[in-house]
Amino acid sequence: MVKIENLVKEYSGRRVIDIKNLNVNDGEILAVAGANGSGKTTLLRITSGLMKADSGFVEAQGKILFMPQQSYAFRGSLKDNLLIGLNGKDKKGEVEEILESMELKHLSDKKAVSLSGGELQRLALCRLLIRPCSLLLLDEPTSSCDARGTELVVDAVKKYVEKHGCTVIMATHSPIVAAKCADRMIILNDGGIEADGEPGEVMNDPSSEWAKSFIKDWRT
Repeated sequence: MVKIENLVKEYSGRRVIDIKNLNVNDGEILAVAGANGSGKTTLLRITSGLMKADSGFVEAQGKILFMPQQSYAFRGSLKDNLLIGLNGKDKKGEVEEILESMELKHLSDKKAVSLSGGELQRLALCRLLIRPCSLLLLDEPTSSCDARGTELVVDAVKKYVEKHGCTVIMATHSPIVAAKCADRMIILNDGGIEADGEPGEVMNDPSSEWAKSFIKDWRT
């Protein structure tokens, strides 16, 4: 379980995170939505340990893997990118399997730096999904993907959770991703939680006027 209490982060006097209490259960996929600047990325970076909060705490046990919004590739082929960090373990079969699941196997020997934006984003996710973890943090994992790429990412994340029982916190700009992938969704506004619930319920019956306005604009 991930526990967050009294979490505050400010930039130049502006409060970008102000979360009194948030618990995310083991095996739960939580989508974090909100306008640009609402605190989504900051929340993930603090939870990952890459950034310190001004006050409050995040409690998350076990191995944490974080996929930033800006995808990148290492030198070498797609296969080389996935084998990095596996400490010499013989996982070539798993590498081929995960590339196939993301419809990248036909590119496995291609230089990773030559991929399109959507392909690169799927490769970045593959690098994480080939390793088990307790908490998976994804920052806009479908932002460069087309409809098919988004479908592949959603399926891969759900299968990963089924296999490893890990918790996922995913910042997303996509109502489709929230509805199809997440068990639960929160909406951030100025760093605070404006709505919290099952994605369909939140999108169909937001709990505040601000949330209603955001959902209306988000769907268009």
